[in-house]
Amino acid sequence: MSFLDSLGTADGPVAAQCSRKGCRSGARWNLRWNNPKVHTPERLKIWSACDEHREWLEDYLKLRGFFRDTVAIDGEAGH
Repeated sequence: MSFLDSLGTADGPVAAQCSRKGCRSGARWNLRWNNPKVHTPERLKIWSACDEHREWLEDYLKLRGFFRDTVAIDGEAGH
């Protein structure tokens, strides 16, 4: 499998997968963040999270001062 294969198929995009190391669950949340030492304020990075790892990933980003917000992949606001 190449990098391009991971972007989607002819049938459509591949479902988002949780960003937590070792987790292969489908993601339901996008955690938006940036590192102010590296990124401009308007640049947002995104980690995807399943229900089980959402809080853990949010806490990880909050502890470092990187967390901005969480948005459900279907568009609902999370935090």
